[in-house]
Amino acid sequence: MPWRTAVKHKAIPNKDRLIFAMDVPDCDRARALAVELGDAVTFYKIGLELMMSGGYFDLLDWMLARDKKVFCDLKFFDIPATVGSAVRQLKDRGASFVTVHGNRSIMEAAAENKGDSMKVLGVTVLTSLDRGDLDDLGFDCDLEALVLSRARQALDAGCDGVISSGLEVPKLREFVDNKLLVISPGIRPVDNKPVGDQKRVVSVETAFANGADYIVVGRPIRDAESPRAAALAIQVSIASQVNA
Repeated sequence: MPWRTAVKHKAIPNKDRLIFAMDVPDCDRARALAVELGDAVTFYKIGLELMMSGGYFDLLDWMLARDKKVFCDLKFFDIPATVGSAVRQLKDRGASFVTVHGNRSIMEAAAENKGDSMKVLGVTVLTSLDRGDLDDLGFDCDLEALVLSRARQALDAGCDGVISSGLEVPKLREFVDNKLLVISPGIRPVDNKPVGDQKRVVSVETAFANGADYIVVGRPIRDAESPRAAALAIQVSIASQVNA
């Protein structure tokens, strides 16, 4: 089956394909924003900022009680035993996704402890990094080749998917198993492009045309005059791509 057909036929509700990055200072603000967004967003990413603010798991439970899906973007990166234990502690909390960094043994430890309902996503190369940043980190290889290598490692380690810029998704679909979930952050709608630290960005339309299963959008929704209207506009763009 061609990859475009395979991606479109995955059993993912269109509304769930938009994951809103809930990057706000505290859980009260997160709850207020979730209420404002209402049914425009069904899937939320909660990460390190909210983890450090206190009340992270209360917020997770609050969202689940309102039939929202939650992506715990904690990017676990430690020795395999510690990562495995952390994932095991999280697996029964109701999260749909969790992220992990690191080499094959670290990703294997996460995959072995994820349980039956939570999916583990391996981070390939952060969308805030470009070729110059890889040089600073000591990676003497092509950025695209590194993404492909990391994705293959994630699949071999038992991860369910990867985090990748939409720029590299076509190569992932060409050279890595289509069953692999691909979640693309660094999304900038054509008419809503806030300046920030993201370097490898694509539009909503390009991400899905390239083969992403989900997109992660933060600032274009959070900082919009009407976050709900911004989210709804993105949902329209998603539906037009996936249903085409």
